[in-house]
Amino acid sequence: MSKGREGAAAGGGAAAVLLRYLQEQNRPYSAQDAFGNLQREHGLGKAAVVKALEQLAQQGRIREKAYGKQKIYFADQEQLPAASDEELRRLDGEIATLSGKVQELQQSCRQMEAELKELNSSMTTHEVAREIEELRKDCASYTEKLERIKSATNHVTPEEKEKVCSEQKLYCKEWRRRKRMATELLEAILEGYPKSKKQFFEEVGIETDEDHNVTLPTAV
Repeated sequence: MSKGREGAAAGGGAAAVLLRYLQEQNRPYSAQDAFGNLQREHGLGKAAVVKALEQLAQQGRIREKAYGKQKIYFADQEQLPAASDEELRRLDGEIATLSGKVQELQQSCRQMEAELKELNSSMTTHEVAREIEELRKDCASYTEKLERIKSATNHVTPEEKEKVCSEQKLYCKEWRRRKRMATELLEAILEGYPKSKKQFFEEVGIETDEDHNVTLPTAV
């Protein structure tokens, strides 16, 4: 057999394989997809697949549609046998069953994605162990500090604390009273003083709380 006849026979074989495949699958394929799906089983080269698809389309045995630079091939629906009512009902049942399975799988995927997100945000075993060790060290440090406080001999009793607070309130009250009296007296003097307040304080030798950065405690 000559090389031309061998090529024609190979081309005819590729066309038959592709026509049968497109009719059985009944879905669109690009030449690349068809080649990838059939190359291993039938040993078809890509050039033979492209040529066979183009020939089948030219002969009207399959349909062809172009999407940009890519062409899509699919079986001619008019050449396929019409399904009976019983077969259509069977297909509808299969579709419903498969749709239910798809929903179940989607729900399962969402659950697994949520679990994966939770696991990714959780601490690893090594991190937990390290955190526990740090907390133990902190606890030991706080325990030691507490024991030192408990063993100290200079504790202030509640009565002593109350006495100190009462005295502070008394002294602060007296401080405010005397400061107010001094302020009123100085303001009366300054009304007839020809110089500034600052000059008067310097001449008399008056020192204020502000000069020593002293602040009167807030009343409790």
